[in-house]
Amino acid sequence: MCDGEENPAAIPLPVEDVQGDNRWMSLHNCFVSDTKDREPEVVFIGDSLVQLLHQFEIWRQLFSPLHALNFGIGGDTTQNVLWRLQNGELENIKPKIVVLWVGTNNHSNTAQQVAGGIEAIVSLINERQPQAKVVVLSLLPRGMKPNPLREKNAQVNKILQSSLLTLSNAQFLNVDPGFVHTDGTISHHDMYDYLHLTRVGYARVCKPIHDLLLRLLEDTASQTLNTTS
Repeated sequence: MCDGEENPAAIPLPVEDVQGDNRWMSLHNCFVSDTKDREPEVVFIGDSLVQLLHQFEIWRQLFSPLHALNFGIGGDTTQNVLWRLQNGELENIKPKIVVLWVGTNNHSNTAQQVAGGIEAIVSLINERQPQAKVVVLSLLPRGMKPNPLREKNAQVNKILQSSLLTLSNAQFLNVDPGFVHTDGTISHHDMYDYLHLTRVGYARVCKPIHDLLLRLLEDTASQTLNTTS
């Protein structure tokens, strides 16, 4: 992008209530209420890949014991997440870690713009929650066979691997265990619709996330102990 050109993927926007049932805003308001009633150590924020994770047993096995909150909404883009975080979802809480997984729904944006939108979210989290480590999860490949959206997600990941090194408290985690087979296809056993994960798919993705969270929480506990001793 040219200098001075505004990135459309980094402009906070709520979802338009096209269907007329106000579900998106209702979920957002529910999350804001959770920040007033809960004291999470970890907060997951993102789109349907975050939201659906909450429905699987692996969430209760791995992440509930870490006092985690799930702020995922299906279909969200970087713009939608930015709006949510600017409007209450980062208030009242002091998490040690924020896990961010968003960007695959930014269909109208280039890879550079999507990466910039994710960077804008990380910067906002750093501003509102300076004590929190931010873990940005890689965008997964999508589609049964090779396609432009899969290529764009890979480009976003490549950009973020470098750009996040310049942002405070942020790190990139590649969570793709190898979903693409040697013939270029993705199995419906991992992604039932070639986008959303099955139970098996989540199991493959969540182990490295859980391992990293445990390390970060242990590091945070050690730092706290050192400063108080």
